[in-house]
Amino acid sequence: MATSEHQRFYAELSRLTDFFGAMQPELELTVRDPSLGVEGYVVVWNTGISVGGPLERSGKGGTRITPTVTLDEVKMLARTMALKNAAAGLPLGGAKSGLKLDPSAPGFEQQYRRFVRLCAPVLHENGGPFGGFGFDIGARPEHALWACDELQSTRSFTGKPLSMGGTDYDREGIAGLGVAVAGATMLEVKGDNAVNATFAIQGMGAMGAAVLRYFSETGARLAALGDPKYDGTWALDKPLSAHLHQALVRQDTQEAKSLLTQEGRKLSADSTDVLYQAVDILFPCAVQNVITEGNVDRIQPRYVCEGANGPVTEGARTRLHRRGIPLVPDFIANPGGAIAAFVELTSESADKAEEAKSLTRQKITGNVRKLFEFAERCDAEPQHAGLYMALMKIRDTSADL
Repeated sequence: MATSEHQRFYAELSRLTDFFGAMQPELELTVRDPSLGVEGYVVVWNTGISVGGPLERSGKGGTRITPTVTLDEVKMLARTMALKNAAAGLPLGGAKSGLKLDPSAPGFEQQYRRFVRLCAPVLHENGGPFGGFGFDIGARPEHALWACDELQSTRSFTGKPLSMGGTDYDREGIAGLGVAVAGATMLEVKGDNAVNATFAIQGMGAMGAAVLRYFSETGARLAALGDPKYDGTWALDKPLSAHLHQALVRQDTQEAKSLLTQEGRKLSADSTDVLYQAVDILFPCAVQNVITEGNVDRIQPRYVCEGANGPVTEGARTRLHRRGIPLVPDFIANPGGAIAAFVELTSESADKAEEAKSLTRQKITGNVRKLFEFAERCDAEPQHAGLYMALMKIRDTSADL
């Protein structure tokens, strides 16, 4: 029977969800230069949460670059960043930018520089609400160099190399660090320990490689991996050699494939079969909607920690909860990139990457603890507890708008 606190929680969550659903972005900007074939977008979803912080009245998110990106897509991404930044406990609203071009096409540098220049008036460093550019689908390292050169400033691009005063959060794997910390904290909260735990990773790209790098430091052992570039799903019955571990972390595909044939057992040519291995904790780090109502009952790990964005559908999350399989949702586990961006924009540290890692560990450890304490107190599903925590921050800081 539901308790009164449980009922109050879900009634308030419903009100919060309605509030967030009715929100509109504070800024929607389309910029064009027909002579260069440039069309791009900036959306800032919310800024109230940043009041009193070091980035007053601003929102932040990365820059998506594809030939098909749309304003509606950028709005959706900015809304998601609002939730992620709030869930991370950052005094920073959500934003996103998009450029509707092929980054590999001839003449792209000139087009990209023009896009940056057109967006300059709304940048936070120029008095606007847009925190700046960053990395997302289609982005490349040289884009940071072009943007900073065009603006004659390093203040409006995050993810820059360390030499430019950045955190280089992709190379440093800070988002994956956060996911690894979330997984280890969940085990600890539930009375388990990561030492000697077995884990599986679906998707050995930047996120999965970083999870392997950092979660292995706890003493846990990789027992299975799945990725198309490694030709399917592999079981690893013994600890990885140092050579294989480094090859996987570096994403040295050819070396890793060669070593996998020596150290692993190929289970299947289907990389999704890694989802069904009986391990202590599963990290789905590939794409969205890989665990659904259609396959959730085949899932065998004792815990799930989401590395990708939306790898488990809402219905599947509920089913895992009912089966007694704790889960940390993506917006609690993987905001390490957002935390690193915040550090990059606000810190004067000589080593921003280490500061970003430290803050990521601190924020995500605290947030996962709060998540499960709140979920237990209200008899709520973890993803609902996390959503409540984030939406309360957004609502309570929107009253002054």
